[in-house]
This record gives sequence, C-alpha cells and structure tokens, in this order.
Amino acid sequence: MSSAHDWINNPLDIVDGMFAAAQTELASGWELKVVEFFKDKLKEDTLAAVPSLNDIPLHYLKPNSLVKFRCLIQDMFDPEFYMGTYETVDLSTKAKVSRCGRYKDVTECGVDLNSRNTVTAERQTFYCVPIPGENTWVKESYASYSQARVVPSTSYVPTRQKRSYEEDEDDMDDMDYQPQKQREPNGPQNPAEQHGNGECKRQETEAPSNQKTSASHLDLNFPLPGEKGPSCLVKVYEDWESFKVNDTLEVYGILSVSPALSALADEKDVSSSMLDPTEYMETAEEQRVHRPPASLVPRLHMLYARPLPHNNPLLPLTTLEDNSAFLSSTLGDMMCVRSELLAYFTHILLGDALAAEYLILHLISDVYSRRDALPLGKFTLNISGCPTVASYTQRFYQIIQQLVPSSYYLAMSLQNMNQMRLIPKKDYVANRLVSGALQLARNTLLFLDETQLEQGQLDTTGVRNVTALGNVISWQKVDYDFNYHQMEFPCNINVLITSEGRSLLPSDCQIHLQSQVSQAQVEEYLSSIHVHPQVSSQLNKFRIYLSMARQLDYSISNEMTKSVEDDFVDMRKDDPESVSAEDLHRLLVVARLLSLSLGQASLCRDTWLRAKHIDALRRSRTERHKSVNGNEP
Repeated sequence: MSSAHDWINNPLDIVDGMFAAAQTELASGWELKVVEFFKDKLKEDTLAAVPSLNDIPLHYLKPNSLVKFRCLIQDMFDPEFYMGTYETVDLSTKAKVSRCGRYKDVTECGVDLNSRNTVTAERQTFYCVPIPGENTWVKESYASYSQARVVPSTSYVPTRQKRSYEEDEDDMDDMDYQPQKQREPNGPQNPAEQHGNGECKRQETEAPSNQKTSASHLDLNFPLPGEKGPSCLVKVYEDWESFKVNDTLEVYGILSVSPALSALADEKDVSSSMLDPTEYMETAEEQRVHRPPASLVPRLHMLYARPLPHNNPLLPLTTLEDNSAFLSSTLGDMMCVRSELLAYFTHILLGDALAAEYLILHLISDVYSRRDALPLGKFTLNISGCPTVASYTQRFYQIIQQLVPSSYYLAMSLQNMNQMRLIPKKDYVANRLVSGALQLARNTLLFLDETQLEQGQLDTTGVRNVTALGNVISWQKVDYDFNYHQMEFPCNINVLITSEGRSLLPSDCQIHLQSQVSQAQVEEYLSSIHVHPQVSSQLNKFRIYLSMARQLDYSISNEMTKSVEDDFVDMRKDDPESVSAEDLHRLLVVARLLSLSLGQASLCRDTWLRAKHIDALRRSRTERHKSVNGNEP
C-alpha cells in the first residue's frame, strides 16, 4: 500500500516512472518535470519530514531514499560522465528495456554495451562538509524540529552496535558494512570518470616535485580541527555553474550508499597498477580521495538545493519581507531585547557598558557589499585590556558561543601560529583542495585570543598565518595556496580579537576594557555569572535578535546624508587633524550598526548623534589609556 511519503522513501520510483512515460510518449524534458515535482513537494510544512544526514547516523537511513544535508561546499571536482540512458537485455526473452541512469551510481544487470541507444551524460561532483564551527545549540535545534521517522536500514547491517557519528569517526578505519544477499550491480555508471577541482581546477599537469605524497588514511578534510559529522559527495545534474566553493546549502537528494562502490574502487586500485601509465592518469591518492568508501562518505544525488542565507534555526530561511508576521512581531521586541542583552554583556565584560555596546554592534556586522577591493560593513573589534587570570577569554568565548550559530576559538599561541594550517592548499598528488581553518562559512565568528601569545619567534608558517589573518580583517579575503600562485577567495568572517594591550593585528575598532572588578576578584566574579541553559527562552531571544538585526535592510536618506556631511565639516573646523576620512567611515559604520541594533531601517538624527557620542567616549578612553601607558603601540 502506498503512503503519503512514498516520494521520500522511494524517490527513484518517481524518477523511473517519469522516465518510462517519456520513453513511451517520445517526449523530452522529463528531467525538468522530476525536479519540479520534488520542488513542489518540498514546501515549508513538509521539509521537517525529510531525514537529515546532519542529525541521523547513516546506518539509520534507507538507501535510495530522499534525505537532506546542511553543508558547505568544501571542494569541487571535475565533471564526470555517466550512462544517462542505457538498455538492458533479458537473457531468457532477449527483450530490451530502456533504463534511466540519472540519480544513480550503479547500473542494472545485463547492460547491452553495444546498444546504439546508450546516451552518455555529464554531472558535477561537489565535496561537501557540515558547516564548520556550527555550534551545539544550532545542531540540537535543527534535530528537535525534525519529524522524520527512521529505523535502522535493512539493506545492509553494520557488524557492530549502532553508534553516533562522533563514535564512528573515532575508529572509522574499523567500519565495515556487509551487504546482505542482493542482485549484484553490473558496474559503475561513469565509464570515463574524470575527477579534479571545479572552482579550483587543476592549474598544472604535474604535481610539484617537492610535494609530499598524501596520507594513506582517509581524511574527511574538515576545515576545523576536531569537527564531527558526515562528509558527502554531492552529484549535481544541472546549473552547477551557479554554485561556488564555500557556499552554504541545504541539499535535498537521493542517498546512495551502495557497498558495490567501495568494492569497485578496491578492484580498480589493484587493476590500475597493471595498466599502461600513459593510459591511466589517476593516482592511487586521487582514487582514494575521489572514491572514498560509501559507508563513510555517502553519495547524494541532488534534486534540489536552497542557499542558506544563515544557519539560525530560530529564523525563517525566506526573506523577512516574505514573513511579515514574524518581522513585525520581532521588531516590536527588539528595543526590549537589546536592553536585556546590553545588561548581559555589561555583566560579562566586567561592568563595562560601553564595551558591551560595541560588542553588540560587532556581532550584527556583515559585509553587505564590495566597492572595488573594499568590503563594506565589516567591523572587526579589538577588546584590549582583557584579564589573563581565571581563563577569562575562554569563558567569554563560551558565552558568545551560545549566542551565534557558528564560531571558532583560535588561541594565538606561538605553537598554533607556527603549526596550524589556516590557508587552504591545493594537493596536486590527490588532486583536491586541502582545507584550512580560514575556510569558513559567511558570518562565522572567529574569536582570536591574543592573550595566549607568548614571546618567541614566528617561523615562515607563522608569518604566513598572521598575514592571512590580517587579510581577512582588512580585506575579507583568503588567498588560497595553489603552490605556483595564489587564488583570492572573498569571505565574510566576523573577527573578534581579545588582547591585553592593543592587538598586533589590524582592526576596525579598538576599545580598552574598563573593568569594574579588581584582578583579585575576577575569578570569584566570573563564577557568579549565570550561564543560561542551551534551550532557555532568554537565550533564544538573544539569538533571534542578533540574526534579525543583521538581516534588516538599511538606507540613508538624502537629507541625512547632507546632515552628516555638514557635521563632518564642522568637526574639522577647529582641528582638521582631529577627524580624518577614515574616522568618518568608521562613524558611518557605527551609525549603521547602531540603527540596525535598534530595529531601525534608516538613519535618523538621534541615532547619528548617539553614534558620535559613543565614538567620542571610546576615543577619549583610548587616549587616556595611551597617556598612562605611553610605551604601548
């Protein structure tokens, strides 16, 4: 008996049915009809019924069912060829049947290799990973909204007890799925597989002679150390030019985990050593990266993908204008929530209300546009004067971590700077982009703890890493290393720097922490800070507020533009050196963020005056601190 969710459990039946109908009617365009069918099914009220690779262990998902995956495109391989249409022959009746190869990795048995009706098609492969640095509260919220009902898959049985992804990856080399009796597939779909890097295509025909061979074990290539979760090879059938490396997506597609994929890859590893090297160009390392075991890196055949403007599960993914009820109800509470958040941050920042103001502005900042090479809207904040006792900066980060969807804490110790890989690098041996810690999704908070920096010498890697951080802060870009040259990738990363003195790195704004708590009392004070539970309604208010303020539209009227220009002229009358064009630019950014933080879509006179006031207080404090600590840069 068919169920209402057959399109989730057995999507290939839909695909094959539309293909068969098209063959009977000699009609074209059936592929578009398939995509439109699933797009129509995937409405807001049905999305929660689709199982998620992010939440559910792979062995609980039904092979060839419809699943979703919230991810970042970490790498792109070259297009591959597959049998889009082919014919099979029934050995007993000699009857030929047309088959569809779309959304599948393996063919049916009995392929007629001499058929003139075979059509070779092309598809693209993306290597996708979970969104780097996605915080626990986000994952738990998404999982709690899921209405998917799953049971352990019956198509294959793990040889050990069901466990979580985290446990799976700790000993992933031991993972071994044993297929039950089933019809053996005829072979891989892509007779002329060609792998590489799409956005970052192979720049040279040979690997540099000094490049080391790739590691023999399977590296899931997560950008951040210690990350957990599945990675996935996403097969894309149309409009793949519209996607870019580092895009964040929610992909809906057909799950393929056929054990035959691993067996065929192993057979190819053995047979390739017997082939003429001039006829077989793929290295063993490249095979391992591009055809990993499906039990560890499943294949997902994309039917539909929607870009993620954010990954806050508490907000709708559609534009705020399309959710007028949500927008109006949230805007009405913004002033109240802002006051509560300001008090909360003031407490965390040791009683410093001005620093709390600037922290709010920083957390809602966003690169909204680029003018030539200049990213507009960025607001890197340096909070100097941070205590080094009682692990203050780590505690500070843990609190911020509960408020933003994605974040990463980077202790700027000499060891980290000299040893970490921050910049992604092209591996020509395995023909892939090896990720680095700066390959982050948009609006990720990068928390740089400079209080961890000790005396010592930065080596070549350390200097390169510090330079990379400076480029992110100043230009919102990361220069990926392609060995023979660098390729510039724009980014949109919120960088928050905590330091004792003024940071060694550049920043858009520095504020010196004016603690109301003595050094001796910091530890006791911190222990009294109330950390809200993960699911508290108060925390959810703060989370919605910070994401909402970033999403709002903003404009400046011609009248306000004229008023700001007049103010700038007046400020420079008495002392032209006191206010520079750079100061005006920072003031305009502060005024924009202050307006958004108040739920205002345009700049008004009162907000402009308030922006000038808090900036004057900050500059005055900085000057006083400099006069007391004249030796500080």
